[in-house]
Amino acid sequence: MDRGTYRDRLYGEFARVGSALASEKRLALIDLLAQGPRHVEALASETGATVANASQHLQVLRQARLVETEREGTKVLYRLADRRVLDLWLALRSVAETRLAEVGQVAREFAVEGSEGPKRTRDEIEELVSRGEVYLIDTRPLVEYENGHVSEAVSIPVEELPNRLDELPRDKPIVTYCRGAYCLMADQAVAILRQNDFDAHSVEGGWPEWLTEGRPVSA
Repeated sequence: MDRGTYRDRLYGEFARVGSALASEKRLALIDLLAQGPRHVEALASETGATVANASQHLQVLRQARLVETEREGTKVLYRLADRRVLDLWLALRSVAETRLAEVGQVAREFAVEGSEGPKRTRDEIEELVSRGEVYLIDTRPLVEYENGHVSEAVSIPVEELPNRLDELPRDKPIVTYCRGAYCLMADQAVAILRQNDFDAHSVEGGWPEWLTEGRPVSA
């Protein structure tokens, strides 16, 4: 086999992964699966796609060996194939953040009013949580929290927050996190909390970043 054929066949396999990632819908599915395994119906609902369309995108990801499946009764459960798929997604996102000014422009355009100000770093929050000096809220849906969450975090999905304010302390800062750097739920929670006179901040990044950095987690 000559070197050109070798190269073309090898790079062709690499291109299968690149091709599978070349869709905003499939990246959204990977981002959701980074929170934990899901059935196709839940993934379709979260992404605003039909079940048939979500299934087609998931099959592309499966053919590239980026996701795996497991049957639960009559349903199929999808999950990321392994941690390296999450690392790949975060690396792709990081390159886009660095090279494409449009990423920051979109983020600023959709920023949540009332959540302005610097976010707390993950290093800072890990230390404050270990000392019990902040109240940490996971604003994701409960199913994602149950799959895995930051140690000591309390589950209060953002849509439940207005009715659960009486549960929150007023003698320490409240910190929120959600699905990652571009998830808006944590910022929405901060806006609600500040409207009700809480000292509230969100964390830089979210669950995927915390997980891949090897910080304390629970499930």
